[in-house]
Amino acid sequence: MSLSRETLARMIDHTLLKPTATEEDFVKLCDEAKEYGFACACVSPTYVSLAAKLLEGTDVKVCTVVSFPLGSNTTEVKMFEAENAVKNGAQEIDMVVNIGALKAGKYDLVERDMGSVIRTVKAHGDITVKCIIDTCYLTKEEKVKVCLLAKQTGADYVKTSTGFGTHGATVEDVKLIRATLGREVGVKASGGIRTLKDTVAMIEAGASRIGTSTAVAIIKELV
Repeated sequence: MSLSRETLARMIDHTLLKPTATEEDFVKLCDEAKEYGFACACVSPTYVSLAAKLLEGTDVKVCTVVSFPLGSNTTEVKMFEAENAVKNGAQEIDMVVNIGALKAGKYDLVERDMGSVIRTVKAHGDITVKCIIDTCYLTKEEKVKVCLLAKQTGADYVKTSTGFGTHGATVEDVKLIRATLGREVGVKASGGIRTLKDTVAMIEAGASRIGTSTAVAIIKELV
């Protein structure tokens, strides 16, 4: 696969979600996102306002997470968190689905949870919503089911992982998610993607967006 730096950069969410990250770290992240032209700077909710200010007037979007990393907040809390993030300047929301409810077969709850957050966000405009399913905890059948629910509720992307689970994205999971979703919904591969080789493998498997904390190093591998 032949990719230019510019094309690849526009597929990457430059991500910093470590609990120890400081304001200085997020400033650096946004500066790098501008320099390399990444799709998004994905920041912790506390720093959405800062990122929105730093990235104003650029093509780099501000992304943040909701109910991260467990997904077990109540729907009402998720809705508030998502709306608060949008009001602070977030243009993309990565929400963790209720994994426990999914594992228990409570699909109506999972569907309401995702749908309520998506509708809340979309009421504020054309804002991208990605549903994080943390594939490391799921059976093949559960992965297929939650992808279909995400598609049904209007998600823009299904995202493989939080990066806090037992493992991150795999080529096999990306292929399965893409096959389940078709071409109408994006696939974001995230978690453990640290090299250009990893990135290309995920894109070839069907990923349309990559989430990584090593975006600059990956881009620099392209000569």
